[in-house]
Amino acid sequence: MIILGIDPGLVHTGWGVIEKDGSRLKYIAEGTISPPVKKTLPERLAFIYEGLQKVFEQYIPEITGVEEVFSNVNPKTTLLLGQARGIALLTPALFKSSVMEISATMIKKSVVGTGHASKDQIQMMANILLGGKIKNDSEHSADALAIAITTAHLS
Repeated sequence: MIILGIDPGLVHTGWGVIEKDGSRLKYIAEGTISPPVKKTLPERLAFIYEGLQKVFEQYIPEITGVEEVFSNVNPKTTLLLGQARGIALLTPALFKSSVMEISATMIKKSVVGTGHASKDQIQMMANILLGGKIKNDSEHSADALAIAITTAHLS
């Protein structure tokens, strides 16, 4: 089963693809979609959609995990993140991929074993769980791989 994890963001949207075969997980690919910052909001959202569309066309994931939005101190930032997250939820639906929304705490517990793990701990454990194959495209793609791992554990 091919699983895609998405770490949505307007500046950087990370994605990571893994394969689940029984209890075995295998690294497939990862990447980061980074729209030009000077583009308008609709242009940036379209850029994210087009990037995710290419990922779906290439890897055809059956299940997609998307990180749930967290409450930010700044409501405007939370709203903007929510729009990028909307693209991350829309795209799998258009490609008939099941969607699981996963909290940051659940991702940390699933990958590291504690809900208060650091980004470094998450990235290190994701790399270990995927056999040391992570290319470390960016912290966003590493987070997306952790989301994919959690999705695999929950599916």
